[in-house]
Amino acid sequence: MLVLESHSLRTTDASFSESLYGLRRRAVKIKAQKDVALLNSRDRLHHSGLEKRQKALSVVFLVVLPYFKSKLHSIYNKEREARLQASLWGHGEDSLDNLDYVTGGEDVVVSVGTSNADRSIRTHLMKRIQKIVGACYPWIHASCEGLSFAYQLLYLLDATGFYSLGLQALNVQVCRATGQELMDTSSRISKIRNQERERLRGPPWLKAVQGALLSCTYTVLDYAQTGLIAAVFFFKMMEWWYQSAEERMSAPTVYPPPPPPPPPKVAKEGIPLPPDKTLCPLCSQKRANPSAVTVSGFVFCYACIFKYVSQYKRCPVTLMPATVDHIRRLFHDM
Repeated sequence: MLVLESHSLRTTDASFSESLYGLRRRAVKIKAQKDVALLNSRDRLHHSGLEKRQKALSVVFLVVLPYFKSKLHSIYNKEREARLQASLWGHGEDSLDNLDYVTGGEDVVVSVGTSNADRSIRTHLMKRIQKIVGACYPWIHASCEGLSFAYQLLYLLDATGFYSLGLQALNVQVCRATGQELMDTSSRISKIRNQERERLRGPPWLKAVQGALLSCTYTVLDYAQTGLIAAVFFFKMMEWWYQSAEERMSAPTVYPPPPPPPPPKVAKEGIPLPPDKTLCPLCSQKRANPSAVTVSGFVFCYACIFKYVSQYKRCPVTLMPATVDHIRRLFHDM
C-alpha cells in the first residue's frame, strides 16, 4: 500500500481510492494576479498542484497513521483479553516468578541468568506498555472518531472545505478532476517517465536492463488499479461461492414430519367415554362451550370440566394430573 499510494500521489495527485472516482488533491492558496494587464480581473482562490512535502505527509496520513492505529488496536484487544482472563482465572504466572530456590541447607538464593533477567525486563516493559495503551487507546479512538464525524458533518453542511483533519493540516482540498486535467496528467506521467529513462547511466546493456525493469514497473503500476478491482471482485465472488456451498453442506436435512403420538388410554377407574362423540363424558349431554384438557385431549362442557378439575385436580377420563390452567376453549367443535 505504501508503494501504491506513493505512486498514485506522485503521478495523479490523488490517493489510490480517490483516483478511482476521478478526484484530485489540490493545495489551497490565495493567488493574486500581479500582471498590470490583469489587475481588473478577479483575485481568485487558486488550487495548485501538491508539493513534495504535502505528498509525503499525505502518504503518512493515508498509510502510516492507519498502520500504527491498527497496531494499537491489536495491543488494546490483547490487553483487554488478558484483563478478562485475569478476572476469570486470576494471575497464574505470578506464583512461579516469585519462588526462591534454596540449595542444600544453606540460605543461598539461586540467581537468574542475565538472559532471563533481560527477558523479564522486556516482558515487564511490554506489559507496562500494553497497560498504558489499554488505558489510553479508548480515549484516542473516541477522539479520532469524534473529529472525523464532526469534519464530515461540517463538510456535508458546506461549513468547511476539508472533510478530515489531515486535509486541513495539509491545507489540501479534494476536487473533481476535469477532462483537461486528466489529459494533462497523462502527458505529465509520460514526461516524468521519459525523464527517468534519460537519467539512466552506464553501458548500453545496463541501460537496456534498467529500461526493461522500469517498463515492467510502470506496466504493473498502470494496471494495478484494474488488477486490484478485478482481484476484489474475484475474492468476493469466491467468498460468495464457498459460503453458499458451505450453507448447502451445513443445511439441515429435511425429514418428513413424525407421526402424531398415540392418544392417551382411558383409565379403568376413569369415566367411560359415551358412544356419541358430541356428548360430554361427565354430564352425558350435548356439549355446551366445549373445552379440552390439554394433558389428555378429551373434550367436555366447560362448566363440567372446570368443576371436576377444580375439585379432583385430574382428567376425568385418563386420571392424569391437571389444573384449570390446562383447560382450553374450543371454538370449532366436531
